[in-house]
Amino acid sequence: MARLLHHRHVLPRRMGSRGQPEESRAAILQAAAKEFAEHGIAGARTDAIAREARVNKALLYYYFKDKETLYGAVLDAAFSGLKTTVFSVLDGDQPPREKIMAYVGAYFDFIASNQLYPRLMQREMMRAREGQSQHIDKVVKNYIQPIFARVSELIRKGTADGEFRPVNPAHFVPSMVAMIVFYFSSAPMMQRIVGFNPLTPERIAERRAAVLDFISAALFRPERNRQERDRLERNATPRKEHAHERA
Repeated sequence: MARLLHHRHVLPRRMGSRGQPEESRAAILQAAAKEFAEHGIAGARTDAIAREARVNKALLYYYFKDKETLYGAVLDAAFSGLKTTVFSVLDGDQPPREKIMAYVGAYFDFIASNQLYPRLMQREMMRAREGQSQHIDKVVKNYIQPIFARVSELIRKGTADGEFRPVNPAHFVPSMVAMIVFYFSSAPMMQRIVGFNPLTPERIAERRAAVLDFISAALFRPERNRQERDRLERNATPRKEHAHERA
């Protein structure tokens, strides 16, 4: 009997078994993100998720007691990944200009690498607007609000240092996010408008550069402010007049 138990212990473990909890849970979350992004929580099917994750439904319910719990775990995985990514930049000690560009780049790269998330986020915002979301308060408190607070603080510091134009973070921060997220969530429509696939690596790289350029133009003060340009123009005018008189 002891030999039998030892033999059973050393048998190779299969994907989808309780012997591989981290791998099985990660596979379920990945498959569920795809299903929820495509069909929403109401239309998502747990058997489709289990099939995509290569686990049986009993194991799926072993990790997540119901579909709503699984949906909440998918949201946690998505938003916690985003928060970790951007905080790795926001916790740095770069000057405001460099840090805000690093933040935008990190946000963009995260979404570009997780293109299901914009649709997932969009569906959750719709549920929240209709009063059907059980998760939105947690998402806002744990993820969105801390990111917003840190980026707003960065904008205020850059403004106080004279690096940024005075802007209202309540408007500017959502605008930065929208420039990134909307590009990916609207890709099928944009392909019909512009006549090419906006999600090729080359087009995504172009979009990243365009987003960084647009935000820097909207936020950064020019190297020479208006007073300096006026001073240079005033100094240049007499020289032109003297040259005319000499002629």
